[in-house]
Amino acid sequence: MGKRDELIEKYAEDLKSKCGMTPDMDLLTKVTIGCGPSIYDADASTVAATDKAELETVKNNFLIKKLGLSDSPALMDAIDSVIETYGHSERNKYRAVIYYMLTKHFGKESVYA
Repeated sequence: MGKRDELIEKYAEDLKSKCGMTPDMDLLTKVTIGCGPSIYDADASTVAATDKAELETVKNNFLIKKLGLSDSPALMDAIDSVIETYGHSERNKYRAVIYYMLTKHFGKESVYA
């Protein structure tokens, strides 16, 4: 099993144990691949949920550019909702897990088809 596969397993476990979701492994794999090399970097692989600038980056680079959504307050509400689901006390909020949950939230799985 390669490093990426190990990370995907870790993300799937987070979705199950911390978020109460049964992950769609195919979609999770595609979202993880879409994150590129950032998944291998300790800092870039996580989202700092308390950093407003970081959340703006998630909104602009992922929700607007990648998923093709229009900017609106609903985008930040969705990010807040996903972080709430993940758990504010959870120190490591993996980018791939957050992106996966946002993709599901907006029903944008087709972006990864």
